[in-house]
Amino acid sequence: MTDTDTELRVPPRKKGLTRRQKRGLSRGVQYAVFVAAVVALAVTADWDRLQNQFAQKDIARQMFPDVITMALKNTVLYTVSGFAVGLALGMVIALMRLSSVRPYRWVAGLYIEIFRGLPALLIFVFIGVAVPLAFPGTEIAGGTYGKVALALGLVAAAYMAETIRAGIQAVPKGQMEAARSLGFSPARAMVSIIIPQAFRIILPPLTNELVLLFKDSSLVLFLGVTLEERELTKFGRDLASTTANSTPILVAGLCYLLITVPLGFVVRRMEAKAQEAVK
Repeated sequence: MTDTDTELRVPPRKKGLTRRQKRGLSRGVQYAVFVAAVVALAVTADWDRLQNQFAQKDIARQMFPDVITMALKNTVLYTVSGFAVGLALGMVIALMRLSSVRPYRWVAGLYIEIFRGLPALLIFVFIGVAVPLAFPGTEIAGGTYGKVALALGLVAAAYMAETIRAGIQAVPKGQMEAARSLGFSPARAMVSIIIPQAFRIILPPLTNELVLLFKDSSLVLFLGVTLEERELTKFGRDLASTTANSTPILVAGLCYLLITVPLGFVVRRMEAKAQEAVK
């Protein structure tokens, strides 16, 4: 074999960028576009007008301590009560979905489809208007707090039921078989063995549902509340209309973040731990 034949057999080198270089170039272009967009936004925005409308220190100072001791407290109470109702009702609906009795499954499936399909606002209107018309002379226990807990709970239960059902089905079937072999009844095995394991699986999505309920509690304003029953959104809107300034809206939003950001961090940590446990 001659040197000429060897040279002919060697494939020519491809000219151009390698895959790694192309990825690096693409990433650099994306960073450049992002930085350019941020700079353009910072340069073109009228920061003086924004500060005048959203960052008036005197108006923000007037909101304290009521924004914490009343508005934020009411928001937390509405959220926790709605979550408790939703969790209890969601557990029942989930077990009905898994029941061997066909009518139970039908009712549970219909409930989930209806309350997942309807906007939460309509549920609040239904609780505030339709229920008193349908049952005149009756009053929901707890007044506004009871109405909000019921409205939020009805909406949350539809989502929690599917989450709980998925968690129960994720528990290995051998757990139930082992419990039955030890003499546990199906109900006792479900309560003592299956459900505790399922809750360890579904804890992150349930915490995420708590974050969503915290924001949905702003719909309480459609029920008509007193000054002492206002939550963050209603409190901020009332003060914004009184002062003709949007600073109270910004402060109310920051108060929401005081709760939602730590909860979001907790959710991510729990998801990371769950993934580590699986590995």
